[in-house]
This record gives sequence, structure tokens and C-alpha cells, in this order.
Amino acid sequence: MFGKKKPTPQIDKEQLELIKNAQKRIKQKKRLYFHFVLFLIGSAFLIIANTVLGMGTELNQILGTEWFLFAILIWLFFLMYHTFNVFVTHKFMGKDWEQKQLAILVDKQKKRIEQLQSNLPKEESIAKQPEIKEIPATKSLNTTQEVTLIVAAAENNAIGKDNKLIWHLSDDLKRFKTLTNGHHIIMGRKTFESFPKPLPNRVHVVISRQQDYAVPEGVIVVNSLQNAIDFCKNDPQPYIIGGGEIYKQALPVADKIELTRVHENFDADTFFPEIDTSVWKESQHSFHTKDANHNHEFSFITYVRG
Repeated sequence: MFGKKKPTPQIDKEQLELIKNAQKRIKQKKRLYFHFVLFLIGSAFLIIANTVLGMGTELNQILGTEWFLFAILIWLFFLMYHTFNVFVTHKFMGKDWEQKQLAILVDKQKKRIEQLQSNLPKEESIAKQPEIKEIPATKSLNTTQEVTLIVAAAENNAIGKDNKLIWHLSDDLKRFKTLTNGHHIIMGRKTFESFPKPLPNRVHVVISRQQDYAVPEGVIVVNSLQNAIDFCKNDPQPYIIGGGEIYKQALPVADKIELTRVHENFDADTFFPEIDTSVWKESQHSFHTKDANHNHEFSFITYVRG
């Protein structure tokens, strides 16, 4: 019967790395020995070529000394550099040195992380902190900008029901188009969704708290009225077009109100806030009667902050 095979010895990665490193060192030393022998033979040849054979006599006269001395010194410099690299640099800055340096840097990084973590508030203290409330919009420092509310509201301040307009006034739509054309229009998500598509020649800025709210290309989404106003800082007259909650937030910071007052009361679920006449002063007013295109009497009124 056949005898049992002896198990083949297994070499782990660490042992293999040591073997490769040893082989590399042997090659380096062999190359160094070869260079040293070549240096000795070459130096002897240069000396004989100059002193015995007279080669380079003219060069000696130019340099003022034997030229082969310069050649030997240059050659010696490279030999010394090679020797230093094999025996000194490798010994003091080899893999062991690299591992130690890496360990030092990792240790410093760990201490830095521990220090940062110790400065963070604990989970319990975070849980006890009061809920952060939304910061209200503030008046823009841009004195050349007029933030304008534009709205059509009934006598009872009704502006819409089921996210739709309650009436259709042709002249009101034309006025809206004329005033807002070429400007930024700021609106809430529901108001934007009431449009069949974005209005032409206007920059739509939609306020929504929904994450990743999908809008057509060119429509801007922000998460607060303040961010919307900040985005429109280069527009001399951005318009806020609804809905009811956005109007309520914007009224304290607006400069002007362009109001179409429809002279009837309507059943609605969305309303415009009451206009305080001690704050807002009427600057323009034009009355329009019923006609073939308008089923209700209405007025165009402009208010400015007093």
C-alpha cells in the first residue's frame, strides 16, 4: 500500500511578505557589490588611460588637474548614495518604520475622534431640547425691491375652494399676466399644483416641505417663505401669488398688495387675511361693472405699506 503523503507546508501572507522582502534585499546587495567592483575596475582604467596612455592630456590642461579625478569623484558619489540607500535608509525607514508611523497617525486620529465625541451633547440632552420652530420671514434689506402680494379676493376674503378659483374674470387674468410677466412668482405647493402647467416667462418658486418634491425643469423648490424671498433677491418686484397660508406668512414682510376685490361673498375653504388699513394705504382704485366677460362687479386696488 502507498504510504501517507506528507502534508505540504502552508505559507501565510506574512511569511510570504518576509520572503519577498528578503529576496529584494539580496538583489539590492548584489547590485551594490557589482557597482563597487565596477567602480574599482573603472577607476583603475581611468587612471591608467590618463597617466600611461596619455588620454585626455588637453583636458587636463584646461581643468588644471587630472580629469579622471573628477570622473572618479562623481562615480564615488553615486556609489555612496547607493550604499546609503541599501544599508541606512532601508534600515531606519523600512517597513517597520512605515508601520510605526502609520500606527502613530492612526492613534492620533482616534484620540481626535474621541475628543470630538466627548464634546457632543448626549442623546438624553438632545431629546430634552425644545422643538425648533420655523423662523418667520424677515423684511429684506434690499430697499430697491418690492415684495408684492397679488390676489383676487371676495368681500368676505374668499379666494378659492377645493384648490380652484371660484370665479372667472377675464380682465383680472390679463392684469395678473401683465404685472407678473418677467418676474419671480412665489407660491405654495397646492397653488402650483392647481396650474395645468408652469406659466410662461416667469420663474416659479414653490414652497414645499415635502422631501424630493418633483417639479418640471426650471421650477425652483424651497422649504420656507424666507428662502423663497432670498432666492428672488435679484428681482426688483417678486410676486407672491398664494395660497392662503403663504399670504398670511407674507403679509408682515410685503411692500405692496395688488388686490382684485370681487364685490360679492362666496363659499370657500381658502381666505386672504384681513387688510389692516392702519398699516396699508390705498394708492390706486378702479371699479369695473359686470359685462359679457365678467359675471361680477370688481375693483383693482393697490395698497402700499404706510
